[in-house]
Amino acid sequence: MKKLLVLVLVLTLVLSLGACAKKTAETTASPAATGAAEESITVGLSVSTLNNPFFVTLVDGAKAKATELGVDLTVVDANDDAAKQANDIDDLISKKIDVLVVNPVDSDAIAASVTAAKKAGIKVIAVDRAVNGETVDCQIASDNVMGAKLAGDYLVELVGKGAKVAELQGVPGASAAVDRGEGFHQAVDGVLDVVASQTANFNRAEGLTVMENILQANGDIAGVFAHNDEMALGAVEAAAAAGKELVIIGFDATDDAKAAVEAGTMAATVAQQPDLMGSTAIETAVKLAKGEAVDASIPVEVTLIKK
Repeated sequence: MKKLLVLVLVLTLVLSLGACAKKTAETTASPAATGAAEESITVGLSVSTLNNPFFVTLVDGAKAKATELGVDLTVVDANDDAAKQANDIDDLISKKIDVLVVNPVDSDAIAASVTAAKKAGIKVIAVDRAVNGETVDCQIASDNVMGAKLAGDYLVELVGKGAKVAELQGVPGASAAVDRGEGFHQAVDGVLDVVASQTANFNRAEGLTVMENILQANGDIAGVFAHNDEMALGAVEAAAAAGKELVIIGFDATDDAKAAVEAGTMAATVAQQPDLMGSTAIETAVKLAKGEAVDASIPVEVTLIKK
């Protein structure tokens, strides 16, 4: 009986030691697993609108790179509403993201949101459009001034000096609209007669309506520069409806615009690389999250596409 009792005690001791060893192994593995979770980088991307093919492509580029690098990416659509964008960013801040990538609806209005993100210890990248009144860790954008100057120079070449032209402007306050307007006027002021400069908010339907109104007031214009392709395509529709042959140049090189250039209904478009902007933003976000140095400004090349 004593031998049996000793045997039971020995077996109990062995089992206890095995359980302790297993628990120790599990405890040892836990910090490693926790460390892996802590290393996961979270990025919030606030985009001005997804009702525009250009920004859809930008987001697609960001998503593809996030998947490749294992980044936890959250995308929010501001629907071209500065107040909604501010609320979206407040929500992202509350989720304690590591990096905020923002494509501002309004370059001035977004400053307060950027300040709030920075106070929360979040790194900030501005993409395609600048942030006014506050610094960001990195600005990734096309050279909008140069691109619009290329468009303006080509418009001069096609319509001839002194011709009457119109300008369809983007969202007031957006840095892209400001820069594209600047580049265009660098090329055409004193060379062409800009009889109308009106906003159509980067929107195709508004581009159509605004262009219809411009044509009614200025039936003898020869050309149009639109701050983006959506407005340019609206101008194409307006010109066709009015039976006018206009030289129309856009900006962004969306698929629809490139097809219009090939068909001859648009004269040219300025090609950006929105997918590259999106992927570069994620790559840069990873570097910032890891404490690596990045350039304050990363330019993305633009070119003029014509038939």
